[in-house]
Amino acid sequence: MAAKNRPETNKPVKRKFAKTEPSNPASKKPKLAGSKPSKVSQSKDSKKPFNPDKRKQKPFKSELQKMDGNKEKNQSLTKRELRLRAKELAEARKKKRKRHYDLELELASLWEKMRQRNIAKETRSKLISEALQKMKGKIPEIAGSHVSSRVLQTCVKYCSQAERDAVFEELQSHFLSLADNTYAVHLVKKMLDNASKKQLAGFISALHGHVASLLRHMVGSVVVEHAYQLGNATQKQELLVELYSTELQLFKNLVSIKESRLVDVISKLGLQKASVLRHMASVIQPILEKGIIDHSIIHRVLMEYLSMADKSSAADIIQQLSSPLLVRMIHTRDGCKIGMLCVKHGSAKERKKIIKGMKGHIGKVAYDQCGSMVLLCIVSIVDDTKLITKIIIRELQSIIKELVMDKNGRRVLLQLLHPNCSRYLSPDDLSSLNLSIPSLCAKEGSEVNSEAKNNESSKEMADQEVVAVQADESTSPAENLPLAEGGKKDPRVRRQELLVSSGLAESMIDVCIENAGELLRSNFGKEVLYEVAKGGSDDILRPTLDDKLNTLHETIASLASESKSEASEEEHVLENFHSSRTIRKLVMDCPKFASTLWKNALKGKSELWAQGHSCKVVTAFLESSDFKVRELAKTELQPLIDSGSLKIPEAKQLPKEV
Repeated sequence: MAAKNRPETNKPVKRKFAKTEPSNPASKKPKLAGSKPSKVSQSKDSKKPFNPDKRKQKPFKSELQKMDGNKEKNQSLTKRELRLRAKELAEARKKKRKRHYDLELELASLWEKMRQRNIAKETRSKLISEALQKMKGKIPEIAGSHVSSRVLQTCVKYCSQAERDAVFEELQSHFLSLADNTYAVHLVKKMLDNASKKQLAGFISALHGHVASLLRHMVGSVVVEHAYQLGNATQKQELLVELYSTELQLFKNLVSIKESRLVDVISKLGLQKASVLRHMASVIQPILEKGIIDHSIIHRVLMEYLSMADKSSAADIIQQLSSPLLVRMIHTRDGCKIGMLCVKHGSAKERKKIIKGMKGHIGKVAYDQCGSMVLLCIVSIVDDTKLITKIIIRELQSIIKELVMDKNGRRVLLQLLHPNCSRYLSPDDLSSLNLSIPSLCAKEGSEVNSEAKNNESSKEMADQEVVAVQADESTSPAENLPLAEGGKKDPRVRRQELLVSSGLAESMIDVCIENAGELLRSNFGKEVLYEVAKGGSDDILRPTLDDKLNTLHETIASLASESKSEASEEEHVLENFHSSRTIRKLVMDCPKFASTLWKNALKGKSELWAQGHSCKVVTAFLESSDFKVRELAKTELQPLIDSGSLKIPEAKQLPKEV
């Protein structure tokens, strides 16, 4: 039976193979070798339901058992024991992760002692020497730690020069790697602050070839800017020129300090302007995209780029910068110039973005020497007075008294009261208002001075002169300089809307009335009070605010009418240096004030005030250009002049109109 059954069982198998062979003889081997087992495995998988592998289930069960065991153990422990156990586990993990964990713990304990303020110098020096001894040979490795970097900063600050030099020597070859570390960057800055001239020169030399890459890094750019601020003119030039072209990035000492401008570098080395602009664009664009625009070295590069860029490239840069990011740039000299160029050449939409980006920062910007110039440019150019009133004027009104008393804060107010006045703005400030980008300027050469006009044959040089107008090059009177173009509205209408219609002038008059004595005696507030009491340039405040101005005149006259005994606590306004000269200018330039002062304070008392600083106020009535003012006081003052009690300088000329 067994023999009979064997061939019967084998026959069906042969038949199966026989059926498959003629169907596709060419693919016989692949089907027998590869496809057959896959069909079997697929059929098995399709028939059986999904079950996880038994080998994976076993460790999962063991882990659950361990967790259950740990829970049982933890339940038997107290809360304090659990905290201690968790702390031990955390420290064990830190030891595995940090190579110098034990050393950091020792340094942290020493740091807590050495950073105390009331510690003796000898004790601190011993602790610092001990810490440096423990760190010796390991400083580059531990400098990136948030604990060790703080310890090293304290050591560098208080250690001896020999110890500081040893630390610098150990870190010298690692500065580039530490420059872009979040914690080590503070140590690098501290080392540069305490570095000698030779060490600083060595560090700046080591940055060669890496300036552009570091400026693209959020942390590394801080180190480059710090070195740029500490370096002298030659070292600053060394850092800058690397950003101009590939040749200057690869080779050192190709240019000297004489070639400080980009146009000079191009002319000396014979570089192609197009290739230089392409290289600078490749450096600038990533920096702008990342928003790293706080540093003065970047502002300098942008100014040089805008002086040479074509119309489309310059417009692209203006568009990128015309955003809330611009507020972070205007704290430097070059940054505020870029801000003014954005305001001048930007579209109405871009100007709106700039002004809206300043919302909430107006006070801080107004107090800044450079930032205030951007505000001054905005109120002189932008036609959208409703937007300016809503965002800028309203914020200025809330701090009007502080602005009037501040050296920089008063500049915006004075610009509205008396635009473009050389008494309140330096020649450099006035020339900054007239800067323009050559490629975007509608009328080429319209604002170029006489020196630039002689060089119109060379387009690149002429373009450079337009942007780089310097204070010492302006030969025309400052007040005759036209304000920067950009606004279509009549300047007087714009001032009227920003000063009178907005209520800013009324707020200023109220502050002057309430604080007249303080403002008259102050060095900076007296000028705002003078312009307000006079009515502003071209009588911008009249006739709308005549009543308020008359009240201010009477307030000043009442202060002048006080006797010397009543004002014994502080100097009388007619005898104080600042206030006497301010009142004198008002007498000469404002006939209404002069008549009020004479009637309320000086009539019949001229002899009392004929000596000291107050005599300048009395003689101003005779020096006034107004005939009525002179006649008002002539009868009483002539006898004093004849008797010699009151002297008028013979060489004194009549004052010019302000």
